[in-house]
Order: sequence, then C-alpha cells, then structure tokens
Amino acid sequence: MVQNTPSNWKSRVRNFFLDLDARIDSSLFSSAKGIRELYERYSTFMDRFYVGRWKRWVFIEPLSEAATIGLGGMVLMLILAIPAFRETADEDWLKKSDLAVTFLDRYGNPIGSRGIKHNDSIPLEDFPDVLIKATLATEDRRFYDHFGIDIAGTARALVTNAQAGGVRQGGSSITQQLAKNLFLSNERTIERKINEAFLAVWLEWRLTKNEILKLYLDRAYMGGGTFGVDGAAHFYFNKSARDVTLAEAAMLAGLFKAPTKYAPHINLPAARARANVVLDNLVDAGFMTEGQVFGARRNPAFAVDRRDEASPNYYLDYAFDEMRKLVDTFPKSYTERVFVVRLAIDTNVQKAAEDAIENQLRQFGRDYHATQAATVVADLDGGIRAMVGGRDYGASQFNRATDAYRQPGSSFKPYVYTTALLNGFTPNSIVVDGPVCIGNWCPQNYGHSYSGPVTLTQAITRSINVVPVKLSIAIGQKEQPKAPNPAKIGRAKIVEVARRFGIKAPLPDTPSMPIGSDEVTVLEHAVAYATFPNRGKAVTPHAILEVRTGAGDLVWRWDRDGPKPKQAIPPNIAADMAGMMSHVVSEGTARRAALDGIPTAGKTGTTNAYRDAWFVGYTGNFTCAVWYGNDDYSPTNRMTGGSLPAQTWHDIMVAAHQGVEVREIPGVGMGQKLPPQPRDAQANAAPKVLETKPGPPPVLTKRGADILVRVEKMLDDAAKTANKSADNDSQPARPASSTSALAFPQNYAAEENANASTPRKN
Repeated sequence: MVQNTPSNWKSRVRNFFLDLDARIDSSLFSSAKGIRELYERYSTFMDRFYVGRWKRWVFIEPLSEAATIGLGGMVLMLILAIPAFRETADEDWLKKSDLAVTFLDRYGNPIGSRGIKHNDSIPLEDFPDVLIKATLATEDRRFYDHFGIDIAGTARALVTNAQAGGVRQGGSSITQQLAKNLFLSNERTIERKINEAFLAVWLEWRLTKNEILKLYLDRAYMGGGTFGVDGAAHFYFNKSARDVTLAEAAMLAGLFKAPTKYAPHINLPAARARANVVLDNLVDAGFMTEGQVFGARRNPAFAVDRRDEASPNYYLDYAFDEMRKLVDTFPKSYTERVFVVRLAIDTNVQKAAEDAIENQLRQFGRDYHATQAATVVADLDGGIRAMVGGRDYGASQFNRATDAYRQPGSSFKPYVYTTALLNGFTPNSIVVDGPVCIGNWCPQNYGHSYSGPVTLTQAITRSINVVPVKLSIAIGQKEQPKAPNPAKIGRAKIVEVARRFGIKAPLPDTPSMPIGSDEVTVLEHAVAYATFPNRGKAVTPHAILEVRTGAGDLVWRWDRDGPKPKQAIPPNIAADMAGMMSHVVSEGTARRAALDGIPTAGKTGTTNAYRDAWFVGYTGNFTCAVWYGNDDYSPTNRMTGGSLPAQTWHDIMVAAHQGVEVREIPGVGMGQKLPPQPRDAQANAAPKVLETKPGPPPVLTKRGADILVRVEKMLDDAAKTANKSADNDSQPARPASSTSALAFPQNYAAEENANASTPRKN
C-alpha cells in the first residue's frame, strides 16, 4: 500500500487548499465590489430625490416617523386582534347562540323557555318603524355611517362620563354590543373591550348593516328571562313585536341599557321614566317631532302583571347553559336548533325551596344580618330537583348556587374524614384534641378549649377544628413517614379525594384547607355529598333528562348518553361516613335538620367572622345544600350552620319526601320516629333545641341592656324599702336578679350550652 501512494501527495493537498482559499477570497472580493457598486448606483439614483432644508423637516421626517409608527401600530393591532379572532374560529359562530328551547318539568309539564326562535323570527322589514327608530336613537344614531366603532360617539361618552365623574353614557355601537352578545362575556375588562372592537369590525366586514341590526334585535337580553324584542313584547305586553305602539316601542328600546333595572314587570315607574328618555332621544335625533311623541308621553305603556307567575328562572338559566354545552357535542352536520327539553326539576320541591328561603330571610334575615341564600336539591343520580340561586331573580340574575364560590367551613370536613378512613383510620380511632401548629398558623376550637382524646365520630359530631388538621398531618406521615412536610402531603390526598367526589373548584393548598377555608359552589357541594348514600359512587350534576326536536324526535337521553356513576370510595367507607355524619343531626350541631322517621345525615359549616353559614345533608332519597350569607362578604350576626341553614334544609326536605318511598342510608338504617311525650312531661320538660325555630341571635342590644339595668335598680330599691319597714332582726331575702338570666330566652341559653364545645367553624 505504501508503494501505491504517490511521493508528492502532500504538495498536491497543499496546492488544492491554496487554490480553494484563493477562489473563496476572489469570490468574496468580487461580491463586495459588486455590492459596493450597486450601493453607489443606488445612492446616485436616490440623490435625485434628496430634499433638504425646511422641506425635509416639514414633509419628509414627519412622513418617515408616521410610517414607522404606523408599521409598529399595525403589528401591535395584529397581536391584540389574535385573541378576538380566535372566537370566530368556529364555522358555526352565527348559530352558536341561536337556540330555541322549551323546557318541561320531570313530569312533562311546560315550565318556561329560553333562546331565540330563529326559524320563525320576524323579518327586519316587519318590525314597526317606531321600534327601529327608537332603538337607533337610543343605542347608536350613526349606525349606518360608521365601520363598527362609532369614534364620535365614543369620544362624546368619554367626555360626558369624565364630567359626571362616573359612567353616565355608553360608547359602544350596536355592532360592538352584538359582538359581545355573540362571542364574549359581560365582564368589564380592557381585554374584553379590545376584543369587542376587533370583533365589531370583523362583523361589519362579514355582514350587512341590516343583518347586524336584525341579529341585535333578536339576540339582546331584555329581562325577565327573554331574549330579543319579539320575546320581550310577548312577555311584557302579550303581543307580537309587529303590533307594539310607540309607547311600548320606547319601553322596549329602553331595556337594552339595563334590562334588570328597567324591566316593567319589576319596576314600572323606572321603565316609564326610561321610556320617556327614549322619546327625548327620538326628538333629539330628528327621527320624530315633539308632537308625534306627545301622545306616547301622555299615555305610557302598561306591562302585564306577572308577579304571580312563579318561574324557576335560576334553574332555567342553568339548564339553558347546560343545553348550549350539550349542543356543542352534537355532530357539526346536525343543524336542528329548536328543542323540547325535559328537566329533572320537581316544581313542588322547587316551590318549597323558594318559600323556605324567603320565609327565613323575611323573618330572621334582618336579625342575622343575612341578605342572600342559595340551595340545591338533587336526587342520588345527580338530577337537580330544585335550585334557588338567590332571593330575588328580578333584582339579580347572578346564580349563587352555580357561580358563587364561598368558603364551606366545616361542611368540607367529611372529605377529610373520608381520606382518613381510606388511610387506615376508623370511626372509633382516637385523636387527641389539643394544640397543634403548622408554621405560624394554629387552629382554634370554638371557645378556645380542648377536649382531649376523642373518637373521629365525636370530633365530627362536635365539629372540632383541631382534629381534621391533625388528620391531615397523620395522613401525610402514613404516605411518606420521613417527609419534612407531612401536612402538605396529607392535604394533597384530601384534594384528590374531593376530586373523586366531583369537586372541581380550585382548592389551593393552604394550611387551613382541612377546615374549609377553600371555596366551592353550592351545586358541586350538594351533589358531591350524594356519594355517601350512593354506596361510594360519585355522580355528575345535571338538569337535563331528555332532549327532543320540535317534531318530537328523541335526540339525547341522560340514562343512555350521560356519564355513568364512578366508584369514588369503597362502599364500607361510605357507610362508615354516613354513620358518623348521622350523629351530627341526631346529637350534634345540626339537630334542627332532623326529619321524623327519615334517616338523615349531614354537616354544618360556619366560616370565620360568620360570613358563610352552610348545612349540607342527605337522606336515602335526596341530597341538599343550603347556604346563607351576603354578596359583599360582610359578616352575618353570629349565624351558624345549625341555625337558618339547618332549619331551611329541614323545611325543604319535608316537602321533598311527600309521597316518596323513604329509602335507607347504608350505614344508618331507616331512621326512627320521634316518640311523643305525655302532656305533663311536655309541660315540665325543658325546651329541646330540635323543637326550637331559629330566632334572632342571642345578642343583647344597648336598649335591652339599659332596660335590664333599670329593672335591676328598681328591684334593688324595692328590696331596700322592704328592709327599712321590716323588723331589724328579720332579713328579708333579696329578689334574685341576673342580667344574664334576663338577657337570653330559655331556648337560646339551652342552645348555647349545647354548642359550648363546638368549634368556631361548625
């Protein structure tokens, strides 16, 4: 091989690389020379257009800066527009909200409707001219002139609001409002306004002005659970929108701004005042003369009295939202938009729930400083039998049962005890109720006292705070004995169990999470408790049982197409928990919730500063959660879960079990009848907490204290007078007087003694 190698191979290789290097250098030099020549030619050519002196600074520089800023602005606008245009990715965007749903109760009786009937809606040319003029004069006078955003109107609104020091005038065009109705929520954020502006321009490009106006008249919410001016005309005036008068058209046009505030069936004077403003707008815009609107001013519209029509609006709103999500799961080829939906609602239970909440708030709400409440009643399949999202739907459509996240307090503890049972504890396991700290946080029991060794059953019955915290630590130690932070590991296991039950709320990891400091919704909390009487199977909350087309064809059915129950915990653990929680009702903090002859279990909950009061309980037939509190998170007047919530739960469940075959709770049995007492025994017996209706909280007012002081002084004076007139050797007994004895009725004293050892979060 050495013989075959040329002797001069090294020189050949060296020459090759020298040649390559020369070629590269020559190419680079030629390229640089060519580029330089091109640049010189370009410079020579551009010198012909050179502008100097004042012309440069007056024309060229401003134009250059404008071009630079404009390019940057276009890039920024593109970045901001991307989130808005994502909302239009669905090819079916125009029909996304275009549903017409008639709702039936579980027995097939019509109870309401939601949505828009697109298939038989009124063409734009059939709407009365006065209705269209009233809408344009009030909402967007330059609708046919702008490109989707009314620059002049927005500027005018900004000036007006700045002068008034608040929001007095809206600047959104009709196109912007339609974009919000079709794609966005009602949240007041800068991001939403930016998306709204881009979507308005997009709508103007895709649709004609008349199509936009028609969609706006059909899709806008008009109060009373109605959408569109035709639905509102039927609801408020019992007539088609084709037939409304000028006065009625002005009242309808006034609803666009604030349908809840100006709904005529709730506040007719406010609706008429708003209609008068609309008539002023018609004259100011030049659409009509003062003489033409004079008759409407003198004869304002009358609305149909619907105060006696009880419609479960909170429930229907929730069901309609569920229906929208369900339709999104249908194939894209499915074009049907008109449906008849049978719901799980029981109107008798719904009426009982509404009445129970209203009666309790009307009678005791002021004393307890509680203004709102919510409840959900569900069967053990997850079907919602009743839902109350607030005290007055007309005053506020915010559904506190589904959308409000509130701290559950001690009603969260069953998830903690379930986790403990899953990790080797039993209802009779002993835990020492004593001081414990996690970092700088040290939980306290009610009364700042401790009970020493207690069983888990005793701890949940008396709602002790320290025990769940110690359980979270013990669970973590069993999972990882040498972990530096066992409480964190235990809390993670608790969250995992709560997820199995169906709790979807965030549940952030905080040391106080085991005693209910994280927030949940009433709906999730109520249906999650169904896992206990369901032998450990978790179910999905739902309002819809059956969906049919307008022609009656079956489209979807819960028992066939809905999600099936999942085994969340073993049946024996569910039975043990039911047995433990039954003691809360029979002898613990929720004795007001006990049902005669019906097995009952549950848990009360009261948060710090008494901001939230809960009772969540179940029988062998139903589960129910009741919450009381205030929208502004202000504290109640010492309301506990064992007071109004437990009593409300009792009243609702009595109605729910009318005519129903009572089922047993695994682990509890069939319940017991409360034995009647003889008349003599009843007369002499001390009042029981179970028989006591919730009354005003046991807080002595200043006036009451002054009266008691005066009474005590009068008794002292009477005793001194009697002493002076009597014989010196005799000492008449002084009448016993005690401010504390007079301050509280006997039933309150009994209740306070019964709850003396309960924790602050009960």
